[in-house]
Amino acid sequence: MADLGFNIVEISAEQASFSYDASLIDSTVPSSFHGDIIGQPRAVKAIEMGISIPGKGYNIFVTGEPGTGRTTAIKKIIRDQQFQPQRLHDIAYIHNFIKPEAPIALQLSPGEGRKLVLMMKDVVRHIQEYLIEKINDGEKHIDEQQLLEAALPAIDATAESFSDPKITLYLDQVKIDITSFAYLFNGVSADMIRSTSFFSRYTVNLLIDHAQTTENPAVFEMHPTFSNLLGSIDSRSDQNEENLPFLSIHGGSLLESSGGWLIINAEDLLKEESLWDRIKQILKTSRLYPQNPSSSSHSGGIRPEPIDVDLKLIALGSEELYDILFNEDPDFYKLFKVSAEFDFSMPATRRNIGNYIGFINMITAEEQLLPVDTSGIAEILRFGSYLVEQRNELSTQFSLIADLLREATYHAKKAALPSINAEMILKTREERDYLASLSESKIVEQIISGEMLLHLEGSKIGMVNALAVLDRGYYSFGIPAVISATVAPGTEGIVNIEHEAGLSGEIHDKGLLILEGYLRKMYARNFPLSIYSGICFEQSYAEVDGDSASSSELYALLSAIGNLPIKQDVAVTGSVNQMGEIQPVGGINEKIIGFFSICDKNGLTGHQGVLIPKKNIKNLILPQKVLDALAAKKFHIYPVSTIDEGMQILSHRKAGIRSSKGLFPPNTFNRIIEDSLKHLSSLSRQNS
Repeated sequence: MADLGFNIVEISAEQASFSYDASLIDSTVPSSFHGDIIGQPRAVKAIEMGISIPGKGYNIFVTGEPGTGRTTAIKKIIRDQQFQPQRLHDIAYIHNFIKPEAPIALQLSPGEGRKLVLMMKDVVRHIQEYLIEKINDGEKHIDEQQLLEAALPAIDATAESFSDPKITLYLDQVKIDITSFAYLFNGVSADMIRSTSFFSRYTVNLLIDHAQTTENPAVFEMHPTFSNLLGSIDSRSDQNEENLPFLSIHGGSLLESSGGWLIINAEDLLKEESLWDRIKQILKTSRLYPQNPSSSSHSGGIRPEPIDVDLKLIALGSEELYDILFNEDPDFYKLFKVSAEFDFSMPATRRNIGNYIGFINMITAEEQLLPVDTSGIAEILRFGSYLVEQRNELSTQFSLIADLLREATYHAKKAALPSINAEMILKTREERDYLASLSESKIVEQIISGEMLLHLEGSKIGMVNALAVLDRGYYSFGIPAVISATVAPGTEGIVNIEHEAGLSGEIHDKGLLILEGYLRKMYARNFPLSIYSGICFEQSYAEVDGDSASSSELYALLSAIGNLPIKQDVAVTGSVNQMGEIQPVGGINEKIIGFFSICDKNGLTGHQGVLIPKKNIKNLILPQKVLDALAAKKFHIYPVSTIDEGMQILSHRKAGIRSSKGLFPPNTFNRIIEDSLKHLSSLSRQNS
């Protein structure tokens, strides 16, 4: 090979390899995992503080990726709290004889609600027994005073059992009501007395009964609608036969959790119109006014007395939602003073490796899965690092680890294996990827067939194969995307065609602006930058966002400016700053694997490879087939720190460094690009 005047650095198969040593696993003591919370010290402390502080506003907003143990942690911390029966109340509604549309709310000590229900049933029983006895004796006229005297022992016993003045006043009204309606029973049959719903007015609508409660309430509301949370009032057409408003009231999970905790998915809560505002009002006032969500519910103008509630709300949501509510809702911070952030990763320390092994042992024992040998555990740990793209970290999404074990057991049993080894873990991941990779397969087919224009060999001017990541549920895959750039004299600067078409996100727009900053800093020091350039993602019809393609766009732009051919068999990823430094990006493994797979299907030539940020080396966790190709020099990974390094590899031309006179050496790509920009500036001035 000719002397290029610079060194091309490649990552060796050894550098790209990563695994957990079997001796480390064998010498690590597994934790006795019993639902413990692993790798979330900040979140646990935040939840414990929020739960323990009784002051208003100490509700908790929990963020983090699903599967990181948010729900498990909340359940465990709540379970560990000391039982506080003094916070609990039975909640009931009784008939308001003076103003029926305003039922009376009762909040009683645990067990008293059930006691009141039974004692009022006894009052009704006394009345019915007296009436049936008189009817059987042939009496047609019921004496008001005698009827009251028949009910008085049960009424007085009830009055003596409760000190609540509301109940005392209610029982006085019951006495008056009995005498007022005694005439209704003149001439009726005993069967009618037994079946009549008239006596429903003397019953109790017990919404919350804590007679048997032995632990603090913790309600996980999975479907937070208006009625499920706040309760409801029957519409007029559905109300009871006697049209007794107090019997039309139904409780919800908010009342069930009073005295404890209510756990809700915040995004679900915000889906129903006006529900968020109602919840905030309840948190502010600690009072619930039972009502239907709108006047269109035809609840007949019922306005029950409010109920005092004592609860902590624990809302689960994304970091993005937390930021939106914090910035746009002035009440949010006052009501949610505690933020519990669940991390998606934890350090791969020996202790946490022991926790991983303990979790694996627990799941296999609890669900009777096949045992996992040392090689299988090593591969699961490697998968945990792959999920977070960090060799020195492990994923805290233990639900994904559990799923992997379940699926590995399925495949191992099909293969009649007694245990799960590394090979079976890899096969399980391959099977999972295969099931979710239909979209990827279709794209690869289009590339191989030529339907999508992608060149895997030769050189072209103003065209670069960038690397992108597409997500389909839990499955992510890398695909190349052709970025093209054209240049002409003008003053418009760099035109982002995706932006003009409404397909560019804000971060991608920012990346394009950085490119202009780089051109001015690197080249246009003593002349105006006067160009018109269009940059485009070819055959892309979806929104483009993120800055991981900004270095690719800059390479295409520099190629177009200098009329410099660049390699098409090397794909590129990495973001760039105005100084020309290449910055690390996410999805690095998927991007490498995606381009390698296409090259492999099309035929490896020995020249294909990828250009990645040097700072991403620590994130490489690649499959064996890629490592084998690296070892055989059939595929290459080039780590770069600057645009100059990357451009040297792509153009096979030396970058050049400015001399003391401020000039780049002749025939270097920097000299060619600077001269071209000067020429474009001159043409622009002539045309103006």
